[in-house]
Amino acid sequence: MKFLMCFLIIVTFYSCNNSEKKSEKIESAIAARGQSEKELQETLKQFQEEEKKRIEEEKRSSTTMKFDKLRHDFGNVKPDSENSCKFKVTNTGKNPLIIENVSASCGCTTPHKPEKPIPPGASDFIEVGFHPKPGQENEIIKTVTVTANTIPKISEISIRAFVK
Repeated sequence: MKFLMCFLIIVTFYSCNNSEKKSEKIESAIAARGQSEKELQETLKQFQEEEKKRIEEEKRSSTTMKFDKLRHDFGNVKPDSENSCKFKVTNTGKNPLIIENVSASCGCTTPHKPEKPIPPGASDFIEVGFHPKPGQENEIIKTVTVTANTIPKISEISIRAFVK
């Protein structure tokens, strides 16, 4: 009886493994869209070459930047008050710095980016407004995401306030 149980378990396990392999082959064939292995290898090679060129171009056109600070602390503020600060950003690279976008983590924070490219060695400011709403009390930390032609493409700065 034990032999029969072991045999059934082995047969069941073997059947499941084979059906998984068949399923993987079918999925692979569907993903390949009827291309042969040689055609798939050529497509992969072309993709890798294009990706390499894209990365090289991104490196050539990118620059570096440095902030005078990564966090501004407003200290204690009142609800429904207007607060603002500036983050100085300096282009430390060899290409013009283009700040593509600045976005806040919530509607009470409004960032404004420089509209013109920042030449190498020059600086400009990202202005951040903070208007806490009534009922929004205690410690508040908000982030501003900065997207630019840098590597990495995205940086974060933040503000902090204690609303009371």
